[in-house]
Amino acid sequence: MLKDKIQELIAIIEESGVNEIEVSSWWGRKIRVTKNSSAPAGTFAPPATPGPPIVGTAGPPEAAPETSRHHTITAPIVGTFYAAASPESPPFIKVGDRLKTGQTICIIEAMKIMNEIESDVDGTVVEILPDNATPVEFNQPLVVVEPA
Repeated sequence: MLKDKIQELIAIIEESGVNEIEVSSWWGRKIRVTKNSSAPAGTFAPPATPGPPIVGTAGPPEAAPETSRHHTITAPIVGTFYAAASPESPPFIKVGDRLKTGQTICIIEAMKIMNEIESDVDGTVVEILPDNATPVEFNQPLVVVEPA
């Protein structure tokens, strides 16, 4: 069966302007077919094992970022960011508002479940980063707070 799939990939490459195609399966197997390869046709090579990481020494090290008094609250889950409980409701927080630990700052919808995200610090809201109703990733910064 694998041979049939590989032949299909080869036919796709020959019929298209694509020079290379790589297919990964959910169980980790990867197949790469390249047009005009230096390897003889019909040979398969296992993927190369990664070597040690390459450490660059081309320039001076970057300066360490300045320490900031600001605290960033990040998304604990992937989902959609909502600044208010409903479109008609006022936002949970605005820039300049005072926060208390445990206060709801937003909702992140994940898999049709509305998850209230709470502040983990007392302080003043400096910046709200995502726009309302936009997707957020795990650990993405949401709100910048100046701790009290």
